[in-house]
Amino acid sequence: MKIYTKRGDKGRTDLFSGERVPKTDPLIEAYGTVDELNSTLGVVHSQLSPDFAELKAEILAIQDHLHVICARLANTKPEEDQPGIKARHIQGIEERCDYYTDQCQPLQHFILPGGNPSASYLHLARTICRRAERRAIGAMDQYDVDANVITYLNRLSDLLFLQARFVNHKTKTPEHRPKYK
Repeated sequence: MKIYTKRGDKGRTDLFSGERVPKTDPLIEAYGTVDELNSTLGVVHSQLSPDFAELKAEILAIQDHLHVICARLANTKPEEDQPGIKARHIQGIEERCDYYTDQCQPLQHFILPGGNPSASYLHLARTICRRAERRAIGAMDQYDVDANVITYLNRLSDLLFLQARFVNHKTKTPEHRPKYK
């Protein structure tokens, strides 16, 4: 099977549900940004040392969820049995947020993104996640976007921030605060 179809050469693409839409369609923007986030998490996963085996496994699970979100956003006519983001997935993200919050020093001020290379990529992933959330919200004006997708992305950006802090903490990499000069 060839990877190229030439069907997108004129700026349109197919949704999973069969509609042809412009590549600038809000759904394409939303799932494209989720795909960008997923790829960034692939970089994080590849950069983490074996000392972070639990975090690496967690990132793979998140990548699976993001793949489901992409499929969900690309289908305007989902079937009842189509995989989707459930309340249990959101609860799992919240539990991991609580775990990482307990692992790090309490946050007393804003911090600058950065530190350890893996933490820096997690901060980058957080900002992409926020954009993915905004794109998914923007698609809600035209499409029926699953509310769990929005909630999941919102919680995930918090988790990515906490994971970055955790990596910096475990690698003894200092966090820097803005100087506001």
